[in-house]
Amino acid sequence: MSVTAPPTRVDRWSVVRPWLGIAARLGLAAVWLVAGASKVGDLAASGRAVNAYQVMPYDVATVIGAALPFVELALGVLLLLGLATRLVAGVSAALLVVFIAGIASAWARGLAIDCGCFGSGGQLAEGQAPSYLPEILRDLGFLVLAGFLLIWPRTPVSVDGWLSGEPAVEDEDE
Repeated sequence: MSVTAPPTRVDRWSVVRPWLGIAARLGLAAVWLVAGASKVGDLAASGRAVNAYQVMPYDVATVIGAALPFVELALGVLLLLGLATRLVAGVSAALLVVFIAGIASAWARGLAIDCGCFGSGGQLAEGQAPSYLPEILRDLGFLVLAGFLLIWPRTPVSVDGWLSGEPAVEDEDE
């Protein structure tokens, strides 16, 4: 009869990490897909939402607003497939930092706007109050997901893994 040692903390991490990675990858994919899909039907509104931050000229804001849904959809699809995961996580992290900075800037300057993160956006109606802190905290949570994928981009069921022919997690004992 053989007696096996109880799993160590490193053993548990090597088992849990790939599943946390796939949850982070698919969660962030869902965020980008929902955000992009909510804006792609009205690119003019997306442009107005970007312009509401008052950080760039109107023409530049409308172009960025029109392109942003397609960027978000592309990031979502790439994460869903698990293709170029580290690169997409890096772009996601950079975009989220820009979003957080934009929301913080609007808050600091006393603007009353809807972030436009998942649709609509723009100036709030008279009497409506912005919800900047929850938006910043939400985006910080998404940033944590992107950071996880920057550090551990290999996840089960991904094109990256299929292309490399390697397992999602290397055996840490070797």
